[in-house]
Amino acid sequence: MTSSRSSQFYGELAKYYDGLNGWKDYRAEVLRLEAIARRSGRPGATAWLDVACGTGRHLEFLRRRHPVVGVDGSRKMLRVARRRLPGVRLVVGDMRTFRLQQRFDVVSCLFSAIGHLESERDLRVTFANFARHLNPGGVVIVEPWVDPSKFRPAMVHVRTFDGPTVKVARVAFSSRRGNRSVIQYHFLIGRAGRGVRHVAVTDVGLLVSRARLVELMAAAGLRSRFLARGLMPGRGLLVGTKSR
Repeated sequence: MTSSRSSQFYGELAKYYDGLNGWKDYRAEVLRLEAIARRSGRPGATAWLDVACGTGRHLEFLRRRHPVVGVDGSRKMLRVARRRLPGVRLVVGDMRTFRLQQRFDVVSCLFSAIGHLESERDLRVTFANFARHLNPGGVVIVEPWVDPSKFRPAMVHVRTFDGPTVKVARVAFSSRRGNRSVIQYHFLIGRAGRGVRHVAVTDVGLLVSRARLVELMAAAGLRSRFLARGLMPGRGLLVGTKSR
């Protein structure tokens, strides 16, 4: 991820992340991303960078057809990813400032990770950094956070993971503070022989309209557009192509 706040959030809960997100169809999402990349950039086995790669579930499928690299701000998330992806280069880095001595044909940043940025300035810097790591004709694919007009405060959501020796229940409550979403998460984590513990985390997200995100991406030198059909309902995808 990017900020120290989000790194702490995902670091604390890295070992339960895959269990709680087992509902996601990563293979289908990768097929969708590859189709967008083919239409927007270069066809074939393209060099692919996944920023905010987390535990590496997208990379697990991408690596079958592409040379891949992952970047994430959480060492604990990357520890899980390294067990999943032996031999894949995985780098600890902030999406605003990481520097790799390599360029790619595709840069992806998924699961609304840019929502953890703290300002529009951070977004501009991040998009410029993505563009810096692209080959000419390359494409950036970003899954944004919820549009401000569609964010719903005072909502309660629950998600559970029922493993053989670990049980996790996550309850989330949403609120809004200006252009920030505020999600209060409460986790109950039960482990066989160790009892149950409670972890409370507040996650703050930046709410930016789709039109403004397209403008910010274009300011980074990318031909930008928004696709309403994304990977998750209501999120869509931002796509930017670097001039040749």
